[in-house]
Amino acid sequence: MQPGADVHLYPAIDLRRGRVVRLEQGDFARERVYGDDPLQVARQFADAGATWVHIVDLDAAKGDGNNREVVSRIASALGASVQIQTGGGVRSLDDAQQLADAGVARVVMGSAAVREPDLVDAVSRVVSVAVGLDHRNGEVATDGWLRGSTLTLHAAVANYPAASAFVITDISRDGMLAGPDIDGLQEVASLTTTPVIASGGVAELNDLRALRDVRIGGSSPSDTSRTLGGVIVGKAIYEGRFTVADALKVLRA
Repeated sequence: MQPGADVHLYPAIDLRRGRVVRLEQGDFARERVYGDDPLQVARQFADAGATWVHIVDLDAAKGDGNNREVVSRIASALGASVQIQTGGGVRSLDDAQQLADAGVARVVMGSAAVREPDLVDAVSRVVSVAVGLDHRNGEVATDGWLRGSTLTLHAAVANYPAASAFVITDISRDGMLAGPDIDGLQEVASLTTTPVIASGGVAELNDLRALRDVRIGGSSPSDTSRTLGGVIVGKAIYEGRFTVADALKVLRA
């Protein structure tokens, strides 16, 4: 991505038992419900100008059922105007194939990718793959953020040549409106040419401005450099801190 290119916005929909929710720091006991109609929420994002929607199937991530019918309904209804990126419980080639058949543009693989990096290569032949690297203090977590993996974030980005993106989530910031880890994201992004999508902590438009202005590979904005590939935003939108339209305007500046 060259200087001046857009940093893509990924407004987020986290699904649990068919409803739109947000968790604090990945804790299923700290859940807040924001809606009973995920398709309506996704349609509002699309109507505001979003070209991507990021969906997380929390039930599938936890191994407690799934929301694939809901994901399929959203992809079917909005696929002509919005690309769907979805994760949570994508553990096999068959899982990825089902989502691709449902119209999903990109799957996010986390735990399965950490355990079996070669699986990303296989899945990438079926559908675009983003590797989700959710971390606490630099250690990648798995199984719905419930377990540490001993794999460091810095080591992980070298393991997935077939990945189309990395989704980097700082679990300590997710759902907390505490601001993103700008320096950490820039450091990790400097280790790979694969686009890095930031996730977790965005609370205000100034956070988006800071993420938009991150430069990787150049010493100044005039150098040939890359920007972050995108930003996932959830709670700040649901809490009315800013709108999708506001966020797009900032990221496209």
